[in-house]
Amino acid sequence: MSHKGIGRWQGAALMATTLLGTGVFILPQMTVAVAGPWALLAWLLLTVAVLPLAFTFGLLASRFPHATGPAHFAALAFGELTGRILGLMFLLVVPLGASAALMITFEFIAPLIPQAQQWRLPVELSLLGLLWLLNYRGLQLSARLQFGLTLLIISVVLLLLLAFGLLQPQNLQQPSLPDFNGSALAAACAIAFWSFLGVEAMTHLANDFRDASKDLLPALLRGCLVVGAIYIACSYLVLLMGSGHPVAMIGVFNQLLGGYGELVLGVLGFCSGIATVNVYTASVARSLASFSEQGITPAFFQQKNRHQMPQRALTAIISAMAAVLLLTWFSGQQLEDLISWVNGVFVVIYLVSMAAAYKLLPDRYKAVSLVSLALCLLLAVAIAEHMLYALLLIALIWPLLYMQQKKQRLSVPL
Repeated sequence: MSHKGIGRWQGAALMATTLLGTGVFILPQMTVAVAGPWALLAWLLLTVAVLPLAFTFGLLASRFPHATGPAHFAALAFGELTGRILGLMFLLVVPLGASAALMITFEFIAPLIPQAQQWRLPVELSLLGLLWLLNYRGLQLSARLQFGLTLLIISVVLLLLLAFGLLQPQNLQQPSLPDFNGSALAAACAIAFWSFLGVEAMTHLANDFRDASKDLLPALLRGCLVVGAIYIACSYLVLLMGSGHPVAMIGVFNQLLGGYGELVLGVLGFCSGIATVNVYTASVARSLASFSEQGITPAFFQQKNRHQMPQRALTAIISAMAAVLLLTWFSGQQLEDLISWVNGVFVVIYLVSMAAAYKLLPDRYKAVSLVSLALCLLLAVAIAEHMLYALLLIALIWPLLYMQQKKQRLSVPL
């Protein structure tokens, strides 16, 4: 067997850094602000709840590996048109969401750069160049780098736990049943769930694994467990130490070392955000190339370099992100407001994927597919009116793809 490709621990690291993203040192304090000491329960519940979703995606990707991931599963279960709609939704939404994530990522290092806002656009465009270089050689290099980053984040959190959490547990505010607030816990769970959006990204990279049938499912589950443990640990530290700092984890780190929190956690948060955008860049580039092979998008994007990376597709995606950043900069608009609409598209992708799993997987996996589907439906209800963006996108895409498919069938000689 070839030793090239991603192993299960490297895959777990890619999964972990994708999910940690820009929220690793921010979301815990948001859940604590909403639910107080019950935030720990919220993170525990979410970590357990997301495992069926990750398990189902892992089963689908290991049994039906394909660069288009959920779009391929939908096509197998519900027909080619459904798969094309789902795939094109992913292609259209990722450059927007990834650009927004890149803008948020910049905020981690903004305090470290003199006159940061003047340098925002040049730095963000330079980061797109870095993403292009990271992906040019395929995902093996990225997987090794992100494995190291995951270990570094775990080491920092463990250091904080050893310094504070394990030595001073008596300072922790204990949750009490009379103070239990179900709606606050539900709100904290809703905030926490966004940290796990992105679990589907690895399904696009199944063909980059050494052996997807053996390694992909363990990679997904291990990645989710690592992420859940890190978020629980960070929430514990925020509850234990508290902080007057706008970013509570930076305040905790400042108490440990008497400063340097902005530098250490700023750089770690920045690198984690870049890692998230990196995985999505790789995912959507492979999806675009695969759709080109199917005749859905122009054949121009099919070409792969000697590292088996679809270079033209990669360049097109990076260019689309650059265009979004430029438009946002010159129009003065903030992309953060659109993130909730973007998330609605991902909920549709999850819903259809879980329904496809119920149809495609053996009977022994029907129950876990239904549990995952129910979780997605609950999320769709929570998003409420923000689902309208996804529905509008479907209404625009469906007739175009239907006519394209009909034209292609008519052009095939009998």
